[in-house]
Amino acid sequence: MQVSLLTILREWGRIGCVGFGGPPAHIALLRDLCVRRRRWLSEQDFEDAIAACNLLPGPASTQLAIYCAWRLRGRIGALAGGVAFIVPGLAAIIALAALFLAAAPPHWVLGAGAGAGSAVAAVAVRAGWSLVPASWARAAATSRLRWIAYAAAGGAAAATVGQWLVLVLLACGAVELVLQGSAPKVSPLVLAATPAMGGLLALAWVAFKVGALSYGGGFVIIPLMQSDAVGHYHWMTSAQFLNAVALGQVTPGPVVQTVAVVGYAARGLGGALLAALVAFAPSFAFILVGGGRFDRVRRDERARAFLDGAGPAAIGAIVGAAVPLARALHESWQFAVLAGAAVALLVLRRGIVTTLLAAGAAGVAAALAGAPLPH
Repeated sequence: MQVSLLTILREWGRIGCVGFGGPPAHIALLRDLCVRRRRWLSEQDFEDAIAACNLLPGPASTQLAIYCAWRLRGRIGALAGGVAFIVPGLAAIIALAALFLAAAPPHWVLGAGAGAGSAVAAVAVRAGWSLVPASWARAAATSRLRWIAYAAAGGAAAATVGQWLVLVLLACGAVELVLQGSAPKVSPLVLAATPAMGGLLALAWVAFKVGALSYGGGFVIIPLMQSDAVGHYHWMTSAQFLNAVALGQVTPGPVVQTVAVVGYAARGLGGALLAALVAFAPSFAFILVGGGRFDRVRRDERARAFLDGAGPAAIGAIVGAAVPLARALHESWQFAVLAGAAVALLVLRRGIVTTLLAAGAAGVAAALAGAPLPH
């Protein structure tokens, strides 16, 4: 039975509107739709798709959404489902970017952004730590020392030299390939070298790195985006970048959509759309070109070996991203908000969206009380 494009647009668009909470929420919603309610895919098909998407760089839950639509209606279905899944969150985050990055936003808006931005370092720790148990369990007993080394390398790179993070991730994957008896086909230096460029080309390159070279989810690319957007190209301030990360968390859809805020800061609406287009293009390409080869990808020993190295490094990088994110805070009350968010997320296990909204409310209260705000 062929599923209509209208059905795909409606169902994937619904998930795009209500998909708060990141990849776990997206996977649960897709499983409920495709396996349990409509029975379009078997449980084994769905699990195999998750495994294959996790072996690819880029936002895995977005790739899963595109792949499920591809299974139902081929390439046109993949395009329709992917766009319907992405557009609601993208529209929301661009609208919020226009508000938060305005030349003279209201005082309470600045407070909300400063408050929510204060919590994102704790969100990074929570996001990374949640990936540790499954990754550690997959590591063979003989390779757990290497797992620790890769995680430490990723964490150190994210904390200190964010612009070289992609190189570190690829190098860890390449080392594990060699140790497991395979050789990398592509030199990591070719993929990770940052050319000297400016303007729209620079924005497109940053977005490409976000979409094509991010192993372990969108948060792993935060240090690289921060280094490029704040340090190298000066498209936004540290406070504005924290706002961007927070907006990527409180809107539905993948964290990768944070790059649209960076694009808006660099070149307005056109920059936001360009950044989103370039960042998501690799995910569509992986499915449209390679969807039929997913069984081979999932069983490919080289892909698994590479991920055995790059995966732990990515987890370390996500946790390590908390260091530059915390360093971007300036006001004493922001550190108090960060401490409260850490307790809420790591001890009380509260939801990320709820915690960020509470942090934003604390920022509004601080602004209305006359507390100094970062610029």
